Amino acid sequence: MDARQAAKILKALSHENRLTLFLEILKVSEATFEAQEDFLVCQVAEKLGLCAPTLSHHLKELVNAGLISTERRGKFLVARTVPGPLEEVCQLLGIKPPGRQT
Repeated sequence: MDARQAAKILKALSHENRLTLFLEILKVSEATFEAQEDFLVCQVAEKLGLCAPTLSHHLKELVNAGLISTERRGKFLVARTVPGPLEEVCQLLGIKPPGRQT
């Protein structure tokens, strides 16, 4: 990973709402990986108290940074973490990626 991509990821995570949103998606992704369940964006929208346009903006920033992917399923938006980018940034910074127990 080059410095430009790492900076893009870190910039996306530098906003409190985006970081909280990403961590919620990450937590649900890890907890439901074996069950093959998905994270519905509406689940966290209420928790964060964000209106739809603001939530959409934050999701777009996370998608553009390569941290999550989204998919529309009927009237719901499903979000998943993208494996790789966060681990690469953590490796670059010399820290353990979240969710790893090793």
